Amino acid sequence: MASVISAAGLARTFQSKSGPVEAVRGIDLTVRAGEILGFLGPNGAGKTTTLRMLTTLLKPTGGAATVAGHDLATDPAGVRRVSGYVAQSGGVDPQISVREELVTQGRMYRLTRAEAAGRAEELARDLDLGDLLDRRTAALSGGQRRRLDIAMALTHRPEVLFLDEPTTGLDPAGRAELWDLVRRLRDEHGTTVFLTTHCLDEADALADRLVIVDRGTVAAEGTPSALKLRHGGSLDATLQDTFLAITGRGPAPADTTPVAV
Repeated sequence: MASVISAAGLARTFQSKSGPVEAVRGIDLTVRAGEILGFLGPNGAGKTTTLRMLTTLLKPTGGAATVAGHDLATDPAGVRRVSGYVAQSGGVDPQISVREELVTQGRMYRLTRAEAAGRAEELARDLDLGDLLDRRTAALSGGQRRRLDIAMALTHRPEVLFLDEPTTGLDPAGRAELWDLVRRLRDEHGTTVFLTTHCLDEADALADRLVIVDRGTVAAEGTPSALKLRHGGSLDATLQDTFLAITGRGPAPADTTPVAV
């Protein structure tokens, strides 16, 4: 299966008053077409910096990477054309309706007004937002807002969807709905999903394959079952125990504050 994301020696060093800080010291990874990849790591492991580099929000200081054939260094605009990105905090305007938000997003991608309106209707159907198109975004529940965030990221039909902690703040029902949505995007549209999460049960349930980073490099990768067997000692091992065996450190605690959906 062809690779959609490929990185070799991807690195980022920040300059501080006390000297250079190597946030990412050389990430090598490959993500295959139509794969859901779980990208995990303890606090300070370098996963957020890696995600920001792959989405062109941060320039690498070393190494190279391509996303759907577009080079981060030489063709960042091409990377953005084939990528959708959903930040942890989201980015909807609370003063406008779901329809207005989606149409505005379409216009930003240079669709005509008619094309943007049609795409808004299509996304609303696909993401179960059809009955909410004329509701102000401020009135949406947490789960509904998250679906809208993802709809906005899918406006231009990207090949790759980057999700940063997508279920933070959602209750169990909202998390289950979002998991189903991610699977549908992969199964029905062939979307490649790059997922970062601190919820290890989420990674275990969703990811076809995991990449675990620690101290700026890849510490382990493989299917959840393979990692459990190799590092946890048994297929019955939990991903939490496996993660601790690999890194010696736990993931940051997830935000479990309930939000109505």
